[in-house]
Amino acid sequence: MTAQETIQKTVSDNDVVLFMKGTSQMPQCGFSSKVAGILNFMGVDYTDVNVLADQDIRQGIKDFSDWPTIPQLYVKGEFVGGCDIVIEMTLSGELDQMFADKGINFDTEKAEQIRAANS
Repeated sequence: MTAQETIQKTVSDNDVVLFMKGTSQMPQCGFSSKVAGILNFMGVDYTDVNVLADQDIRQGIKDFSDWPTIPQLYVKGEFVGGCDIVIEMTLSGELDQMFADKGINFDTEKAEQIRAANS
């Protein structure tokens, strides 16, 4: 399978996917850590893909999304964005709405705590 096929299969087969540097439990960059931290705190069940483990995936995900940076979040096959976008969507409540609309389980109280801590 090519990197593009692997990425497509991963995005198609999992409801929430985070392409990141490191893993959900051991991020290896600050931006990846922020997004994983949001998802972990909100109790979202997601698949993490460590782009540092495979150079073809690391470059391939940038080509796949036409987005130059990592991390990259996908929800139900849809590219959501990188760190700044995920943070903005979390603080505005848009991420909650997207999860709710797409049937993704998350802890609404934890999402509110993030917003309260950042207001």
